[in-house]
Amino acid sequence: MSHYPHLFEPLDLGHVTLPNRVLMGSMHTNLEERGDWNAVAEFYAERARGGVALMVTGGMSPNAEGGVFPGAAGLFTPEDIAHHRIVTDRVHEAGGRIAMQILHAGRYAYGPECVSASPIKSPISPFAPKELDEAGIEKQIADIATSAARAREAGYDGVEVMGSEGYFLNQFLVRHVNKREDRWGGSFENRMRLPVEVMKRVRAAVGPDFIVIFRISLIDLIPDGSTWDEVITLARAIEAAGATMLNTGIGWHEARVPTIATSVPRAAFTWLTKRLRPEVSIPVITSNRINMPDVAESVLAEGCADMVSMARPFLADPDFVVKAQEGRAAQIAPCIACNQACLDHTFQGKVSSCLVNPRAAHETEIVLRPTEAPKRIAVVGAGPAGLSAAITAAQRGHDVTLFDRAAQIGGQLTMAREVPGKEEFHGLTDWFATMVAQSGVALRLNTEATVEILAGFDEIIIATGVSPRDPEIPIEGGQVVSYIDILQGRVTAGPRVAIIGAGGIGFDVAEYLTVSESPTLDLEEWREEWGVGDPARSPGGLRDPKPEAPARAVTLLQRKRERLGRRLGKTTGWIHRAALQMKAVEMIGGVNYEKITAEGLHVSDGEAHENPRVIAADTVVLCAGQLPNRSLADALIAAGRSPHVIGGADVAAELDAKRAIDQGTRLAAAL
Repeated sequence: MSHYPHLFEPLDLGHVTLPNRVLMGSMHTNLEERGDWNAVAEFYAERARGGVALMVTGGMSPNAEGGVFPGAAGLFTPEDIAHHRIVTDRVHEAGGRIAMQILHAGRYAYGPECVSASPIKSPISPFAPKELDEAGIEKQIADIATSAARAREAGYDGVEVMGSEGYFLNQFLVRHVNKREDRWGGSFENRMRLPVEVMKRVRAAVGPDFIVIFRISLIDLIPDGSTWDEVITLARAIEAAGATMLNTGIGWHEARVPTIATSVPRAAFTWLTKRLRPEVSIPVITSNRINMPDVAESVLAEGCADMVSMARPFLADPDFVVKAQEGRAAQIAPCIACNQACLDHTFQGKVSSCLVNPRAAHETEIVLRPTEAPKRIAVVGAGPAGLSAAITAAQRGHDVTLFDRAAQIGGQLTMAREVPGKEEFHGLTDWFATMVAQSGVALRLNTEATVEILAGFDEIIIATGVSPRDPEIPIEGGQVVSYIDILQGRVTAGPRVAIIGAGGIGFDVAEYLTVSESPTLDLEEWREEWGVGDPARSPGGLRDPKPEAPARAVTLLQRKRERLGRRLGKTTGWIHRAALQMKAVEMIGGVNYEKITAEGLHVSDGEAHENPRVIAADTVVLCAGQLPNRSLADALIAAGRSPHVIGGADVAAELDAKRAIDQGTRLAAAL
């Protein structure tokens, strides 16, 4: 009997039956732009072997003006078709199915030739679009239909037409962007003309026996977005125009509401898909923050959708489906929705990957083969760097012992998981514990590794992490504590707190100290906090945010004369800043720290130390950076050994789990 009966029920699409209800949603990896088509093929083939029913590629541009970036990948030439055929052949050899997403960026394109319904610049891209005339609109429709036909020629099993997230087709749908007064604007019948016509032409171009998915926006989360009646009207029209399935998009990219970050509750938007499903007769796919099989199963069991789209979980673990099917859900590497190696990389023009799984999109580069020469390997430090190294080395056949002086594994992860909105880190540490046991790593907790203890090992990996840096501020009184004291619960902060250091840790501590109960664990509370309403009541689904009052008065400070949070994640930094603003956290940059007294933190401005003042505080928390813990590594080197040093012990630049896990995995792959 299946552990997840709804998840593993076949889905009949007429000309083809999918073996389960799992869609790997579209993710742009930048692999296609790199031109290594073997790497592209292996990325998708590995996930096909992992059992997913259908995959959707990253967005492929239908023409030059529609590309998200100049030079964005698409099907423009016979050579392009041949390259994509490498991918589809590899996927089919692996037993999978794959659809190509056709994505026209419209005014979101990062190029001067971008086009849209009206010449209104997007707040997230640098160029104002050109307003299309009749001929221009016809060209876009024809190019999208041609792209679909070429996808079939390239061997794809279907296409997904991107009509949500604020991209081109979505821009025509809403008054927020579409200010036209011709037959493509004004009434909703006119505004939806473009996506409906695109769907008709795509279906005509590919024939009846080809999967065509339309990605529809259920809640725009912008002013003057679609009403719920408009969403239903469009869904029915798209079905009538020939769509096989409706996939659901949530929020525009410019929306000031988080939709996929780790602080968003799991399955936060499935209530909308559940409402749409009875309005159409074709399968409806739900998405966003569904990251484990039990979550997906409950969504399907509750009738919220016919199929579940999970994208980033397949970066974290390509074998997600087969592990769930075989009752090995505890071994599924969890997507923690951090965005650090996936979306942040995408928008920086880098090849995307995954914090949890550095092999994602690097399958041909990081190859984990069984070792031909097993070694005795000691790993010191059971944080993310040491854990990834130990598990990977053991899986390759080495004899691995993992030492840590703490009573539990996880290192800095054990503090991160205490921060409201980072509850997914509990799942990550649980997974690490499962994999340590499953891989046969010998675990030695409560053990201080020494040169003598490590003498008999062939290889030694030092992953001893970091220590908080002392900012050397004169202390004349008051409660002064480290972020470790706060996050480990050793100290309870007073009602007024000054935080020294506004990097990622400073922001986390501010969140920890201002939030009473995490809204991530309560969907209704989270919707209240961020102003997520009902599109049946307000166009776009926005309402006034009503955040909970802050638990403490917090001031966050830094020495740098720049906006606080500027160096946080590219796609999540704004969320952290907005969350603290809702908690009335005062943010001050460009200060000198003069001293700490019972009154609070004494600061001044500039090189001349002008405007001296006191930030009243009952507790001052130090988040002023870290230093590598290298004493054991240095002692080993002095004794004539050559240890491998990774993670924070190598470079203490903030607490970078992405770099730590990547280093640990790559080192273990090479030993």
